Amino acid sequence: MFFRPGFWLEQTLAQARQALPSQCSICHSWPSQRICHDCAARWAGAQARCRHCALPLTGDALECGACLRAPPAFDAALAAVDYGYPWSALLMQFKFQQDPGAAHALAQLLARTPGAAAALAAATLIVPVPLSRERLRERGFNQAALLARALARHQGAPACATELLQRTRHTPAQSGLQRAQRLGNLRGVFEVPAQRRSQVLGQKVILVDDILTTGATLDAAAQALRQAGAIHICAMVVARTLRVP
Repeated sequence: MFFRPGFWLEQTLAQARQALPSQCSICHSWPSQRICHDCAARWAGAQARCRHCALPLTGDALECGACLRAPPAFDAALAAVDYGYPWSALLMQFKFQQDPGAAHALAQLLARTPGAAAALAAATLIVPVPLSRERLRERGFNQAALLARALARHQGAPACATELLQRTRHTPAQSGLQRAQRLGNLRGVFEVPAQRRSQVLGQKVILVDDILTTGATLDAAAQALRQAGAIHICAMVVARTLRVP
C-alpha cells in the first residue's frame, strides 16, 4: 500500500497531539480538543435515521422509502452527523488538505453515535473502503483506513483489517454523479482476494467510510464482502448527505 514519504511520522505525531490541548476546529476555542465538547453537543445531536442507510428521517418511521423498495447490500448503517455546516469543511480538510490528524477526533464522534458501541461490540472485523492505487498515490493516505484504525482502538472494538477488501480498478471521481451513474462506475470494482476469503467467511463486519451520499460505494463494497461470506455488514460513516437522485 502506497503512502507518501514521512506519512507515518506525521500520523504518529498527530496521534500524540490528540492527548494535548489544542484549538477546536469548529469554534476555535483554546485550550480544547480537536472537536470540543460544546461543539459536539451543539452540532452532533441525536438524529432519527433510516436503519438501513442512515438517511435523516422525521416521525416514527424506521426505514426510508427507498430502502423499503430496494434495501442496500449492507444490513445497517450508522452516521454521526448530517453532511453540512460545520462538518463539511472539517471533512474536506481531512480528506483533501493533508490533515490525517483529524481521524482520531472524527472516529471518537462516530464511536459516540447511538448504536455505535453495540455495533462495534457485535462485529468481528472492521474493514475500510479501499482507494485505488492512483487515488491513494494522489492523496497520500486513505481517509477511511485512518478512521477504521482509530475506531479499532476503542474499547470492545474488533481488529481493523485493511487488506481484506481491495479495489480492482481506478474509477472517475463520484462527486456530482447521480446514483445510477455511480452504481455503473462501481460495478465489480471491489473484491476480496481468493486467499483472504476464509478470513471473511462467517464474519460480522463494520464497513467504514467518511461520507455516505448515494450509498453506491458502500453498496458495491458490501456486495464483495457478502460474496466472500460475511454474514452481517454494518456501514459506519462520519456524515450522511441528503439523498442524491
